[in-house]
Amino acid sequence: MGHPIISQKFLVEAPCLRLISTQVGLSSGIGNGLPSKTSAAHFTNTLKCRGHVGYRRTTFSLQCRAHQLGICVDKVNEGDEDALSSDSYLMGLEKKNRVDRRQMFCNKYLISSTLSLDAVFVENDEESNNEILQRFSSNGKVADASYLINVMARLNQIPHFPSCVNIIRGLVKIARTESAYEILKIMVMSGGVPDIITYNMLIGGLCKKGQLKHAVQVLDDMSSSGCPPDVITYNTILRAMSDNGKFDQAIGFWRDQLRKGCPPYVISSTVLLKLVCEHCGVVRAMEVLEDLAVEGFCPDCVTYSMLINFTCKKRNFRDTAMVLCNQLSLGMEPDSVTYNTLLHSLCSSGYWDEVEQIFLLMNETSNPPTVITYNILINWLCKYGLLDRAIDFFEQMVSRNFPPDIITYNSLLRGLCKEEMTDEALKVLYLLEDTGCSPSLITYAIVIDGFSKEGCMEKAMGVYGRMKESGIMPDVVTHRCLLYGFLGEDLVEEAVEILKEMVKRKHVVRNTDYRSMLHGLCKNKKVDTATEVLQLMHSGQGRHLKKVYSDIIKGIAATGMREEAVELQQKLIALNVLKEEAAFD
Repeated sequence: MGHPIISQKFLVEAPCLRLISTQVGLSSGIGNGLPSKTSAAHFTNTLKCRGHVGYRRTTFSLQCRAHQLGICVDKVNEGDEDALSSDSYLMGLEKKNRVDRRQMFCNKYLISSTLSLDAVFVENDEESNNEILQRFSSNGKVADASYLINVMARLNQIPHFPSCVNIIRGLVKIARTESAYEILKIMVMSGGVPDIITYNMLIGGLCKKGQLKHAVQVLDDMSSSGCPPDVITYNTILRAMSDNGKFDQAIGFWRDQLRKGCPPYVISSTVLLKLVCEHCGVVRAMEVLEDLAVEGFCPDCVTYSMLINFTCKKRNFRDTAMVLCNQLSLGMEPDSVTYNTLLHSLCSSGYWDEVEQIFLLMNETSNPPTVITYNILINWLCKYGLLDRAIDFFEQMVSRNFPPDIITYNSLLRGLCKEEMTDEALKVLYLLEDTGCSPSLITYAIVIDGFSKEGCMEKAMGVYGRMKESGIMPDVVTHRCLLYGFLGEDLVEEAVEILKEMVKRKHVVRNTDYRSMLHGLCKNKKVDTATEVLQLMHSGQGRHLKKVYSDIIKGIAATGMREEAVELQQKLIALNVLKEEAAFD
């Protein structure tokens, strides 16, 4: 009567090994030689002895599985036999420990180092396996969870869908897209519906690995699963096909999708046309556009704006005209963005007659010129030195109640200064200060630079002071304009003050700035001041400039100021900035 007791206790404590116990023959084969009082060690030894009659392999498997699960068959006392053999006791114990056993399965399996325990999962019910699956998912055990889901599929158990989603995404992130695809199929066949993000991640992963066929298969299966593709799904595949040089395949794919009833996403069609434009030319893109129109695609202003922008960047205005005529033939009027793109390109190439025609055309449409339009025209006219026409557009802009913005004023001021009309620029600046459009740092810097280049340093410093009074702090560009303006007029003392201000404000002073300053000082016999500047350079830029100092001194000597170079060198040696062996020869 000993062996039923042990069998029952063994089955109670390790129900997941019930199948294995039956295979070994705990209730028949072992009971013949097993006494009623037995221990776990004796039980194991008995199994080992039975190995001589064909049970060795099965017994070894049982030992390994029991060891991996931490199973121990406790010693059975004679006084406990009746209690253990009681059916009511076994049923009560099963009910009492059901939750504990599930928790034990999860904990034991989570710390297990092997996935070969099919029997553990096979003997579990659906609820227990899902508890383990959720543990795997929350702990990031993607591979283990993937294995468990496959086992559950063979058992016709429905896996926990949120965990499946997490595992699919995790597998995609580690580039195991094939496994992710298998889990997704299991989820769908079990009645789950992956969300669009999961689908797009999987399709994106397949495309990255060049598995376009599988990506398209996933897309085709999406609608039947209850989650139809979106514009991101289509764009991902279209870009992947184009990246692999399969433009004809991309065109055919998108045409087939439209025929199947896919929403004619304008963005996807525009993406495809842009890719065809870049790699196959505008003519081919226009052919594709006509083919897609037959399938229900209706291009919008964004599509044509993209095509026009592409042709303008290539300076292929003949193709630009073709695209524009095609747009107008459909009764579709270009928007202001398209016109501005075209004007910008024509202005940059100097096609002023065509610019005038486009500008007049805009006035006759429902998309008249905007502030941006005027800014484009004024900016390019000033760059080309056509200041009179720029001023005409500026006056027209004001008369049409288009208030000029700071970009308009900066373009006009830059044009005036370029033509050495700095006094007029100053008047515009004063006018600007009285309007609601306050001058910016760039505005003041443009006028200061204009006066500095003309050598009008007193006016330049006047604008500089006005700038600081308005609360705008000068930047390194503004100071550099003043620095070279003073040096150009041999006002070296004033230049030194600007240099000190730059160092004080921690502006970046270039070595070329120091060279120019030192040459100017030596030219004016200001060697002591030049030494001061070199000390300033030395303190501000570190102690690794000895070669730079030597090069500067040699450069001064090369301009015919040998005496000044020698004197400057001796002062640097005395200050221990240069060594004697590095002296100028």
